Amino acid sequence: MNRREFNSNLLLAVPAAAFAAQQPASSLRVNGRRLNTRLAELAQFGKTPEGGTHRLAYTEADLAAREYSMKLMRDARLDVSIDAAGNIIGRRAGSEPSLKPLVIGSHIDSVPEGGSYDGQVGSMGAIEVAHTLADANTRLRHPLEVIIFQNEEGGTVGSIAIARGLAEKELDLVSNSGKTIREGIRFIGGDPDKLSGAVRRKGDLAAYVELHIEQGGILHAGNIDIGVVEGIVGVYWWEVTIEGFANHAGTTPMNQRRDALLAAAKYIDAVNRIVTSVPGRQVGTVGRIQAFPGAYNIVPGRVLTTLGLRDLDAAKVRALFESIRTETRRIENETGTKFDFKQVNSSPPAPADERIRRIIDRSAKQLGFTTRDLPSGAGHDAQEIANLCPIGMIFVPSRDGISHSPREYSTPEDIANGANVLLHTLLALDQEV
Repeated sequence: MNRREFNSNLLLAVPAAAFAAQQPASSLRVNGRRLNTRLAELAQFGKTPEGGTHRLAYTEADLAAREYSMKLMRDARLDVSIDAAGNIIGRRAGSEPSLKPLVIGSHIDSVPEGGSYDGQVGSMGAIEVAHTLADANTRLRHPLEVIIFQNEEGGTVGSIAIARGLAEKELDLVSNSGKTIREGIRFIGGDPDKLSGAVRRKGDLAAYVELHIEQGGILHAGNIDIGVVEGIVGVYWWEVTIEGFANHAGTTPMNQRRDALLAAAKYIDAVNRIVTSVPGRQVGTVGRIQAFPGAYNIVPGRVLTTLGLRDLDAAKVRALFESIRTETRRIENETGTKFDFKQVNSSPPAPADERIRRIIDRSAKQLGFTTRDLPSGAGHDAQEIANLCPIGMIFVPSRDGISHSPREYSTPEDIANGANVLLHTLLALDQEV
């Protein structure tokens, strides 16, 4: 057994009964067995034959999982409510009423035919932290809020509702469940007519920390216990239309063609070449392509495709986009086509707070864990809450870097480790902010 396995198994095995009243905060540990049992129970709501989870927001499975989660929150001695946007909020008063709340949490909805860890580890981990504090009769100076955000996978709807409010046009969008956002909010117990009551102002919260699986393979490949998230990358999407000229494939000479699909092929290669030409961890993706008319005997006259760019540095994204745009002008001249870029998403980067990052790293190392700084390439509710307060994120390893799949998996030991880091980060923030 290596050092990591020894530490993990030790922390996983600590029973709740071992906690005495007024136990020193430095010796507190979560009940890893209870946490992982609850994760397994939560996975039954929307369980798929492949062993994953199909629990879309605003479905019966989602509603049942929310009821289960609220019961656990009450067991943890939290006062539970549903805000107007449908977010579940568990609250416990602090010893100093003038202080702003410390917030932990995540989401429990899944992608279609997804896994049983994305979001769920953070939600059950946050409830377990609250339960551990209650078991030990430990009261924070700050109020504590545990939030389970609704419909994260459908566009961080719940956290947007808290951070900046939902516009009327957003309420009319149709979710993966088939319900509009407006209908979905009513279905889970919110009130779309009173959404202003769910909005928090900048400064209303002291800090937010989210535990999450990495969803990539860096920690697992490096046998590293804890990821200290540097920030959540900005996500920028464009719809790209390439106009050429459709003509007979047998009678149009090669040198007279305005082939939109040929232009698209050159464009896809250019995106990869440009994004990889500069140092860093930026990524660029062309995730969709469709040619029209789409027949054997017609030169493609129009192509619909996409562009996605992500990085922690918004300026770098802008520079990459300009380089791609310059290259497409060259392709236009070469192929007789025309490119049009329509931006459809712009989510700016959300850097993690430096002080919270240091606290996470220190807490992990004091518990005997190895750490690594890394960015989050996926979006999270923390990205929206960063508009309100300092944020931090804790990653635990994802086996083989697999996520959004029934094969998504994090070990019980890693999950308990992450929850313990969350616990001790919370305790440190309570004293330092």
